Amino acid sequence: MSPSPSALWRFIDKDDATALTLVVDTPAGVYTRRVPPALPLAPGVEHGPAAEQAAHHAAAAWGLPDFIFRQAAHAQKGSGLRELGDRLLLAGHRGAVVQVKARTIVPKDDTAEAAWIKKVATKAMSQAKGTVRQLQMMPAHMVNGRERILNVDGNAYEWIAVFLLDHPGVPAGTVVTWQEIGMPGIALTRRDWDFLFDQLRSTTAVLDYLFRAAEEPSVPLGEEPVRYYEFAAADADASPAQFDTELVGPGGVAYSTPLLPQAPAGDDGTQAHLMIRLLFEDIALSPLKPPLTEANRFAVLHDLDRLPVGARTEWGHLLADMLRDVPEVPEEHCKWRFRRMLHEDDTRQLIFGAATLLDSRVKAMPVS
Repeated sequence: MSPSPSALWRFIDKDDATALTLVVDTPAGVYTRRVPPALPLAPGVEHGPAAEQAAHHAAAAWGLPDFIFRQAAHAQKGSGLRELGDRLLLAGHRGAVVQVKARTIVPKDDTAEAAWIKKVATKAMSQAKGTVRQLQMMPAHMVNGRERILNVDGNAYEWIAVFLLDHPGVPAGTVVTWQEIGMPGIALTRRDWDFLFDQLRSTTAVLDYLFRAAEEPSVPLGEEPVRYYEFAAADADASPAQFDTELVGPGGVAYSTPLLPQAPAGDDGTQAHLMIRLLFEDIALSPLKPPLTEANRFAVLHDLDRLPVGARTEWGHLLADMLRDVPEVPEEHCKWRFRRMLHEDDTRQLIFGAATLLDSRVKAMPVS
């Protein structure tokens, strides 16, 4: 067992390179977090593509497939065609170019493996830089995990390059370095990637974490969960920001929660977090009528996905409480309940309303 700052301990199993268990000292007591291995690869698929599929599946299942994009067609470059093969993670005005690299042969000695990892990391970062440059030169139609198309202009996003490694045994202490590429970059193992999405269950929160971590010195591959809990401990100790609750009207309440939760999202033993996911799915699957577009749907989903991870349980309980109102209201009546949220960093509002009746009048009801 080895210690880390912020009252964090890591159990080391020398017989299992994929094992990782963290023991965290929190204000609520000692908490144990087992970080499982990365999701298994699909059988019958070549190793490299299977690793890419598994990484994208993790982001879609624990995040949202609406925020994962691939190119819908070839992009024109000069007199030739260039295909953008990278997957993109997009939410709001932040984007990640995800480069998945897999070790498809039996690993060599630690020195040789560390050199190979550095080589492929350098290549991955260069490819990510090229993808962003191409999107900035010429916007492209990208298709998300639900086969919806969004036109992506690279100049409209703040970018980060993500080197994602699938390797059966990364040499201990391997820190990846690469030449400056003009944007933030971070190196993760596929287990690190899966951990972040499983822990946060929010694409926006994962992107925010990646940008935050990229500002700090690199950590050894496979150690991202340790850094996460060091950040989470710092967030738990931070003082709440001051916020004028009158901006949301009479009765406004300031709600403060750490940016990074120490317990996994939805780990409270209730179905509250699932209620939020069902809300996302309803919006993602609802038919759109003109003048609404897929860009509008993307914006609404992101506004909801910005809901702090620590606040989602409370919102889930609110939704369940609203549903319990339905049988209590006479058929000839309609009861509305609203929740309005204003983020501390701007004046953009999220207004959520629920009615106990669904008819043409309710559908046409304006929100003011």
